[in-house]
Amino acid sequence: MTKYIKHNPIEQAESILNHQKNLVGNLMFVEKPEEKEIVKTETQIIEEWESTSTLQELNSQICECQKCRLGATRNKFVFGSGNPKAEVMFIGEAPGADEDEQGLPFIGRAGQLLTKIIESINFTREEVFICNILKCRPPKNRDPLPDEMQTCEPYLQKQIDIIKPKLIMCLGRISAQSLLRSNETLTTLREKTHIYNGINLMVTYHPAALLRNPHWKRPTWEDLKKFRALYDKMKSESR
Repeated sequence: MTKYIKHNPIEQAESILNHQKNLVGNLMFVEKPEEKEIVKTETQIIEEWESTSTLQELNSQICECQKCRLGATRNKFVFGSGNPKAEVMFIGEAPGADEDEQGLPFIGRAGQLLTKIIESINFTREEVFICNILKCRPPKNRDPLPDEMQTCEPYLQKQIDIIKPKLIMCLGRISAQSLLRSNETLTTLREKTHIYNGINLMVTYHPAALLRNPHWKRPTWEDLKKFRALYDKMKSESR
């Protein structure tokens, strides 16, 4: 019949330590865990840019973005420009050839017209912030594709979160439809003031469209007067 001996855990531990001491003296050897290379996952990268608190930090985190096909075809990443504490934002759809070349938004013919539009309602480019839904130019200035806008729009949302504007003007149908998740026509979208993430948003023609069709300049002017009036009303109510 087998006899089982009950061992005290403390006595077992002392026995093991004494055995090791007899072999190697008072030295203790602890196995060092194998060092593993830390690899950033996509989730960790997203967390980095999402935690930024300034436009400069955000730009440095996302300017090398390759999440969509446009990263391979762009010349320069077009982050946006203007006052980092702007009360007003103008948002277009995507950079064009001039913007792609210089890395700045709205600097070609349409950009020059936008400057005049902004000044016509007593703002300056230095006071406002100007950017696009996309940060990279679509080849041959084609319309942005839905998946490209879906990929890039979170960057714009982060810009808006940092700037905290009081009022947004969408330039053109594509910009407005993307932000408002709407399929309504530009004419319909222009008829009222919308709310985007708690911010008042209005819609007007894109400056490039005005270059193609000067007849749209008059309704654009009407949109701009309403935009300025809303801004002035909001300012007076906040005093």
